[in-house]
Amino acid sequence: MERNLAMELVRVTEAAALASARLMGRGDEMAADIAAIEAMRKAFDAIAIDGTVVIGEGAEDAMPKLYVGEKVGTRQGPATDVALDALEGAAICAAGGYNALSVIAIAEHGTFLRVPDTYMDKIACGPEGRGTVDLDRRPRDNLRTLADAKGVYVEDLTVAILDRPRHNALIEEVRGAGARIKLITSGDVSAALATTRPDTGIDILMGVGGAPQGVLAAAFLLCVGGEMQARLKPRNEHEAGELRKLGLFDLQRKYRLEELASGSVMGAATGITPGDYLAGVRSKRWWASMKRTVRVAERMTTELVTAPPFT
Repeated sequence: MERNLAMELVRVTEAAALASARLMGRGDEMAADIAAIEAMRKAFDAIAIDGTVVIGEGAEDAMPKLYVGEKVGTRQGPATDVALDALEGAAICAAGGYNALSVIAIAEHGTFLRVPDTYMDKIACGPEGRGTVDLDRRPRDNLRTLADAKGVYVEDLTVAILDRPRHNALIEEVRGAGARIKLITSGDVSAALATTRPDTGIDILMGVGGAPQGVLAAAFLLCVGGEMQARLKPRNEHEAGELRKLGLFDLQRKYRLEELASGSVMGAATGITPGDYLAGVRSKRWWASMKRTVRVAERMTTELVTAPPFT
C-alpha cells in the first residue's frame, strides 16, 4: 500500500513541476506559483488518502487552494497530515535560476509541528552531524565539530545561507572561521536536502528562514537520516499571537528533528529547475524528463518505500 501511495505522491509533485516549468524564466512569479498550486491540487483528487493540509500555501482567507486546513485526497484512504510547497522558489523559477522544486510530505496525524507563516532559526546537515551540531553553539564551533565528524578541515566546508541583511553577522563569522559560503536567494528546503548528499558540495545550512519550509525540510531529513534543530523567530507581535493560538508559547525552545517531524513520514520532491539535489524539468518536442526522489521513514531508520502501512 505504501509503495502505491509513494508513487502517487511522486505524480503530485511531478504535475506541479511540469505546470510551473512551462513558465520558467518568464519573469512572472505569481503565474508560476499559481500553475503549480492548481496542478498539485488537481492531482490530489486521485490520491487515496483522507488528508488535511497542515503546512500549505497560506491561510484559507488568503489562498483558494492548498490552504492550511483544506481536505485533500479521495477521503477513502488513511487519515494523514500533509505538508507541501507546490513551488519552492517561485522567484527562482521566474528568473530561470537554480534549485526550484515541488515538494510534499505526509505523515500520521499530529506528527508534524504545526506552525504559522513566520520565521525559524535553523541548522541542518547530513548524517555526520547527528549529535554533533547544536543550535545553541556559535557557528564557528559547529563548523569545527562538523569538520571533525566528517574528517575534513573547516576550510573544506561549504555553508548555505539565505542572502539577507539579517545574516550579515553570521556570514562574517562563518568566513572568519575559514569556511566557504554559498549564498542562496531562496529555496532553503532544497539547500537542507543538499547537505545529505556529498556530491552537492553543501555541508550545512544555517540561518533564519520560513518556519513552514523548516518543517518540510525536517520531514525529508528524517527520511534520509540527516540532522536539524530549529527555534521559532516571529517577526512581530501578530506572528507571536499566531504561534500562541497553536499552543506554541515558549519562543526560546529548541526543537529537535523528531519534534519537527516524527513517526512514519513519506515524502516526494521533483526538481523544476536544475539544482544541487535534483535535476530540473527538461522539455523536448514530445516529452519532458524529471528527476525525483521518494523516501519513507519509520522513526530514525531510512528505507525505500517499505515502512509499515499507515493506519
